[in-house]
Amino acid sequence: MELPRRTTCGVLVIPDPHVAATPPGHRLEGYTDQVMDKLAYCLDYAAAHDLIPLFLGDLFHWPRENPNTLLVRLIDLFRPHAPYTLVGNHDKYQARFTSDTSLAVLAAAGVVRLLDEPGPFLRIDTPTGQAILGASPDATPIPLSFDHADGLETAWFTHHNISFPEFKDRFQHIREIPGVTWLINGHIHRPQPSVTSGCTTWVNPGNITRLSFTPRSRDRIPAAAIWRPGCTELEKVPLPCLPFNEVFPDADFPPEENNIPQTESRFLLGLERLAMRRTAEGAGLKTFLQANLNPENPETSLIWELYREVTHAENAE
Repeated sequence: MELPRRTTCGVLVIPDPHVAATPPGHRLEGYTDQVMDKLAYCLDYAAAHDLIPLFLGDLFHWPRENPNTLLVRLIDLFRPHAPYTLVGNHDKYQARFTSDTSLAVLAAAGVVRLLDEPGPFLRIDTPTGQAILGASPDATPIPLSFDHADGLETAWFTHHNISFPEFKDRFQHIREIPGVTWLINGHIHRPQPSVTSGCTTWVNPGNITRLSFTPRSRDRIPAAAIWRPGCTELEKVPLPCLPFNEVFPDADFPPEENNIPQTESRFLLGLERLAMRRTAEGAGLKTFLQANLNPENPETSLIWELYREVTHAENAE
């Protein structure tokens, strides 16, 4: 298949904006305008520097029932840019990407270039070299290898649970992917050190929107990232943001996972946090289990059995 071809200076990677009309989690009022300002900055920056804007998934925090006023704002903002947009887990309703989701509305309006199927989608020519761009949206396979012409780099964009250094128990293990030079991941909000396995460098730049009420979130500056053929690391693009204490409440931080005694289950802490924010976010137990249970662990099947017993659900996994 002949890929579309584009001349550019690189890709501006924009991870996990989580656009919403009401503040999620612990975020205070004003959230929508603050996120929209970040998106506008990213798109203007990409246009000014001849970069291709690409969202790494979770454009929306809630997959549907976002107000029309928000969708119209996004349509007006995106229309001149038509950014590539990977489907993330938050963009799907009940684990499916369907025509009644907000991201599908933007795609139907022609203001985003939707990446909803795995595979290569673009060939680029840049001052630093040529490259193939590929993608694996949420819950789709990451390739075992990729064949391409000699002299081309390949950057693959994903939205997956990957076992980066601080997330060793995640499902997708880091490995060499012959033919893929870079794998650039969304989904995991905490920035991670890059890891190289064979010819493939795996990176996780972290989300552009501070959602976690933690010291880590307080201490970092949200940033997009630039990838260019031939680079040895992503180039950070710090984004304008308000001080932490203006977007989160004046309250004590909840205990961080790293500070939990080993005798206390981090999984149970996650359930506790789910209960705390359930009324504000509508977060569901099934979504939490799907995101956090490792199918390789022996207790996973028992937990799903208990879930089905309590909720009378079928085909929970």
